[in-house]
Amino acid sequence: MAEHEAVTDAVTEAVPTAANPCAPLEQGCFNVELALNRVFTLLGKRWTGLLMGVLTHGGPAYFSELRRAVPGISERMLSDRLTELTEAGLVLREVDPGPPLRVSYRLTEAGLALKPALTELAVWADRHLPESALKSGCGPAPKTGC
Repeated sequence: MAEHEAVTDAVTEAVPTAANPCAPLEQGCFNVELALNRVFTLLGKRWTGLLMGVLTHGGPAYFSELRRAVPGISERMLSDRLTELTEAGLVLREVDPGPPLRVSYRLTEAGLALKPALTELAVWADRHLPESALKSGCGPAPKTGC
C-alpha cells in the first residue's frame, strides 16, 4: 500500500497509530492522513489555489498583475495569501530596485513541484466536476479579441 494512501482496508477494530494513522476511529470513520491535512490547510484556503495556478502558468508576477489575474480578491487578502505561501516556502518574494520600488513573486522549487498536481486537478475537474456543481466562481474567460 502506498505511503500516502488515505483509506485502508483495516478492520473496524483497528486503532489509529503512528504506523497506521488511517485506521478507522469508530464504526468505519477514518482519520485523515496528516500530510493531506497539511496540504489542504494551506492550499484549501480561498484564493490560494488560484494564486498558485497563476504563478505556475505565468512565472514571476508583480502584485498588481496577480490582483488582476484573480478577480474578486482584495489587496489585503492577496497580501495575506502571498505571505502565507512565502512562509510555507512555495513562493519567493523579490523586491525589485526602484524607482519605482516593485515587488514580484515567483514559485520556489517546492512551489514548482506542485504544477503536476495542479494540472491533474484541472484535468479531473474538466472530466468530473460540472460547472453547474459550483454556485459561484469565475465563468469562462471573456473573449478579448487577442
